[in-house]
Amino acid sequence: MAKVYLVGTGPGAPDLLTLRAARLIESADIIFHDALVRPETLALAHRAKLVDVGKRYGKVSPDQRFINRALVEAARTHESVVRLKGGDPMMFGRAQEEIDALEEAGIDFEVVPGVTAALAAASSLKVSLTKRGVSRNVAFVTARRAPGLPDNAWLETARSADTVALYMAGWQAPEIAAALIGAGRPAATPVALVESASLPEERRTFSTLGGLLTETLPEPAGPVVLCIGEVFRERAAAQSIEFSYAATA
Repeated sequence: MAKVYLVGTGPGAPDLLTLRAARLIESADIIFHDALVRPETLALAHRAKLVDVGKRYGKVSPDQRFINRALVEAARTHESVVRLKGGDPMMFGRAQEEIDALEEAGIDFEVVPGVTAALAAASSLKVSLTKRGVSRNVAFVTARRAPGLPDNAWLETARSADTVALYMAGWQAPEIAAALIGAGRPAATPVALVESASLPEERRTFSTLGGLLTETLPEPAGPVVLCIGEVFRERAAAQSIEFSYAATA
């Protein structure tokens, strides 16, 4: 009986795949994959047809409705259909739209979780997102929105959370910092930008919210998680970051 698997590939490093994810990739008949899925991961697909349906910022990408239809159609002609998503399917991965399409078509499916980028970034930084007396809550947010949809309430959430992980934030870091400072978050709040977490080309940049407004940041070549909060202060201080920016209302 045909089945579709929505599989998280984690932050990128192939050895961070779950065992279940690896087994499904190896046995799949057809695989629809994001643009950021590593070639080493795709190499596990010994017999599957590979279909690239990845979305890249600022580039022409497959429409989500096309992907939904392709999954349904593939399930009618193949026994094992795998949809590979970067990170975890349920975290900013449009999984719900694909789930809704599969349910409407009566297609059996399963979701296989993966390591989400914020946790990979924290592990790389060797900084816990929670810390007794410093951070009792964590917010995973994105400032991005799809065309035609209303703005989300990311600013309110990010302003009040002890620790914040902002996804897809590489190109918007200065604007995000300005918005947070304008909403009352101190300009001296430590930040860490982690690009391509878990991969050999990973880059880490430490600064402050105020620093993001004045410093020249490296142009991102991969996905960036912007980590914000006091839990990053010691790690940033070890990188000789000065916390001299005055807080603004």
